[in-house]
Amino acid sequence: MTDLPYRPNVGALLFNRQGMVLVARRTDMEGAGGPPDQGVWQCPQGGIDEGEDPQTAVLRELHEEIGTNAAEIIGTYPEWLSYDLPAHLIGKALGGRYRGQTQKWFALRFTGQDSDIRLDTDLPAEFDMWKWVRLEQLPQLNVGIKKDIYTRLAAYFARYAVAA
Repeated sequence: MTDLPYRPNVGALLFNRQGMVLVARRTDMEGAGGPPDQGVWQCPQGGIDEGEDPQTAVLRELHEEIGTNAAEIIGTYPEWLSYDLPAHLIGKALGGRYRGQTQKWFALRFTGQDSDIRLDTDLPAEFDMWKWVRLEQLPQLNVGIKKDIYTRLAAYFARYAVAA
């Protein structure tokens, strides 16, 4: 496992005008398609293309995953945060080429309307539902293996969790 590299990735904490953060429920994990209190939730994130800078990648990922790039970057986490895949996913997830991901996280202010968020623009859809939550709730959601990352992000980006 330690011979495999980490996949470069970006993540987006998208804050609305009330200071709430967007989370979306993954379609490829248990609980998808069920009641809203089930499933695995995450913030938009995705891989960095060859030669792409992280700022461009995070806006592209927003558009691909939630159908909008009506956002402006308002903050950046100072370090790259990495996580390892569980052992049973090594060689299967992420094309089988990575041990996990190393992520550059951004805080963004959503400048659009809720109707601008569309989960059906990239098929198959990665998410089946989305919602706004208070930032401090983020680590308490079922966020799978990323709980530690979301805990760090919630503490660091708390200054953006206010009405704009």
